[in-house]
Amino acid sequence: MRLIQVLIPEGDRANVLAALDEEGIDYAVWEETGRGDFEALVSFPVPDSGVEPVLDSLYAAGIKEKSYTLVMPTETVVSERIGALKDRYRGYRISRDELVARAEDLAPESSTFFIFLIVSTLIATTGLLLNSAATIIGAMVIAPLMGPAISASVGAVLANNDMTKRGVRLQVTGLLAAIVTAAVLGLLLKETVFLPPTDIRTIPQVLERTSPNFLSLFLALGSGVAGAVSVIRGAGSSLVGVAIAVALIPPAATAGLGLAWGDPGIVLTAGVLVLVNLLAINLSALILLWLAGYRPEKGKHEIQARRAVRTRIATVVVGLVLLSVVLATVTWASFGVGTVKTDVNTEVKAMFNSGQFGDLEFEQATVNYDIDEVLLDHPADVTVVVSYGPNGRIPPDVAHRIDERLTKTTGHEVVVHVELVQGQDST
Repeated sequence: MRLIQVLIPEGDRANVLAALDEEGIDYAVWEETGRGDFEALVSFPVPDSGVEPVLDSLYAAGIKEKSYTLVMPTETVVSERIGALKDRYRGYRISRDELVARAEDLAPESSTFFIFLIVSTLIATTGLLLNSAATIIGAMVIAPLMGPAISASVGAVLANNDMTKRGVRLQVTGLLAAIVTAAVLGLLLKETVFLPPTDIRTIPQVLERTSPNFLSLFLALGSGVAGAVSVIRGAGSSLVGVAIAVALIPPAATAGLGLAWGDPGIVLTAGVLVLVNLLAINLSALILLWLAGYRPEKGKHEIQARRAVRTRIATVVVGLVLLSVVLATVTWASFGVGTVKTDVNTEVKAMFNSGQFGDLEFEQATVNYDIDEVLLDHPADVTVVVSYGPNGRIPPDVAHRIDERLTKTTGHEVVVHVELVQGQDST
């Protein structure tokens, strides 16, 4: 429920009260003794979803935007007529004015935004280098990226160009700042004793952000929907903010680390993931707000807003389709890598279990085969470790026979290395 208080301009009291009577709303009126432009203050309760239509009726009755209108949350309203109002104004959608206010609250001042963003990126970058998922999630709690994403979409559907531009600007500059921050931290740590020499591609948390696939797209779309719902319903914005930040800050930090380590592959793949997630979050939030029925006030930029939303949706969809080609390629390559590794282990075990290699015993098989090697059609590098006893006989063509079998069954070229380990018993 909401409690609305409105200052009634001189000469409009009768029209305003008649509009409230027509809506079946209980109200209280006080004489205004302050400024001479107003003659009374009216106060009345209304369900959340009724704020916008009731205010539209009051505007038509004489309440001007230059007047003062306060909309406040209220815990409980006791009245026999409230039930009828709730039946009339079903739903949970808040008014345009409340939506704008919430979106503005979520997008803080630029100085506050960048302070929280930089601190969050520093923590997330540290978590990536430490391979600590808990640290990365902790950094997302203070990341302020939900506000700009939601405010850009709110501004678009309500034809508020200033809000849209500010939301887009904060998102773009914020992610660039995150990439630069991670790159600077990476360069500093790389040259100190705090971080031993390492290949960041071997860190699982970094590797996860350099192999984007379509599941990443679903995460971003879901985060955008959740963000819009949380603003419309006024619940769970902190938790949703974490989900949105998870989709943006870690891959941006990974791209920064790629710059620090001079690895263009990491920069490219992580950068694509950032762009895909950014576009998907904005697209889903924009569509949901539009489907929820949010529009500018009647007769005020409504046609302009409709065109702007259609143009924005079309632009974002085109961008997502183009970037999705990369996601599809990586997804296909990832599937190929997994299939080859599984097939290699299965076939090699089967060959040794069949006894065709005599006294040799299979120990393990390691497949060095990455996404870039799939895309470049390079052969998979397979290392097979086998053991044999002191009197064991070693066939001369083990590697060749394994190579032929794997090439035939997997359909991929392979290079096989066989490592022999001689065992001894104490008895």
